[in-house]
Amino acid sequence: MPQFLYLALLTLGLHATIYCASLNSSEGKVTTCHLPQQNATLYKMSSINADFAFNLYRRFTVEAPNRNIFFSPVSISASLAMLSFGTCPSTQTQILEVLGFNLTDTPMSEIQQGFQHLICSLNLPKKELELQMGNALFIGKQLKPLAKFSNDVKTLYETEVFSTDFSNISVAQEEINSHVAKQTKGKVVGLIQDLKPNTIMVLVSYIHFKAQWANPFDPSKTEESSSFLVDKTTMVRVPRMHQMEQYYYLVDMELNCTVLQMDYSESSLALIVLPKEGQMEWVEAAMSSKTLKKWNRLLQKGWVELFVPKFSISATYDLGAMLLKMGIQDTFAENAAFPGLTEDSGLKLSNVAHKNVLHIGEKGTEAVAVPEVRFLDQPDVTPSYPIIQLDRPFLLLILEKNTRSILFLGKVVDPTQV
Repeated sequence: MPQFLYLALLTLGLHATIYCASLNSSEGKVTTCHLPQQNATLYKMSSINADFAFNLYRRFTVEAPNRNIFFSPVSISASLAMLSFGTCPSTQTQILEVLGFNLTDTPMSEIQQGFQHLICSLNLPKKELELQMGNALFIGKQLKPLAKFSNDVKTLYETEVFSTDFSNISVAQEEINSHVAKQTKGKVVGLIQDLKPNTIMVLVSYIHFKAQWANPFDPSKTEESSSFLVDKTTMVRVPRMHQMEQYYYLVDMELNCTVLQMDYSESSLALIVLPKEGQMEWVEAAMSSKTLKKWNRLLQKGWVELFVPKFSISATYDLGAMLLKMGIQDTFAENAAFPGLTEDSGLKLSNVAHKNVLHIGEKGTEAVAVPEVRFLDQPDVTPSYPIIQLDRPFLLLILEKNTRSILFLGKVVDPTQV
């Protein structure tokens, strides 16, 4: 079951010191990364980013308590950290503290090195996983970005800086949306619909993710219509995939939930958390980096009879309002300063939007070449295994194994909700 995710997030790139460059070879485009030496920050990074992810998630639940939630924590964290490199010291501190860093314990140089290591690691080519993070900065043509900033973000992070005429809002909006559509292979379109006339800077970051399950589902065993209980009074019908396979799973008696790990074919995994009925809020409140570490320690492999809905969800957020509430305020203020980005004054963050589209199905949503999978016929009588049935709201995390980064985090409340 391939999974295709296309994400666009309006935020900012940065200048940096890790060397990540694209080289042309006889075999095509190859990315080389000279990663920094390991340090304490690299080990702490996944925990700090995870706690930020769950804090942001809980704010989304307050804003939209009965709707699907889906966003990319690693993209938001990395982009905000990158944004901090172009700001003045006080704004930089504000951003990094919201991200969960204690600047007394962790020097800025280590934070910078940690995020650069993370970005470089995620962008390393992989045989059976497409994972690429990228950024684009659209800046008013009257402003001149520093040459060092432009060169660094292009060389180190494949970030492009575009001089944009924001006096023509419709043309500028089309330019940005076209760029996002191109980078996400047409899966995220019309990201910006209401660009303001006084826009000075728009920042775009995207993640492209495509992977195949290590244990694909047999399409012939998918039920066309199965019930999914949205709440006590609402039920919807959705296609449901079925298999019996060995997975890592556990029943957390303390949090009243079942946790299932579904591996992809290379260096990534999906973690599904299914609370008992009426226990979703209890589980959401308890989610933290410590919770993930506990589950990772307790997961045991065994046979499972698994039922997973086949569905698509999308989510769009105004991150600007959310970040303001979390404490990142100076970047949106009239007196905002970005001395690391440009010598010009009058530059402030204009738009921060976040849009995600997720498709889950046996063969995905693109016409891509998927290796043929042969499914053996099962006997008429099969052993009885524990049943994990995703027939009510559940949490979904997608993690990259090498960095333990939460690529995506969400909640499926209604799999038919668009």
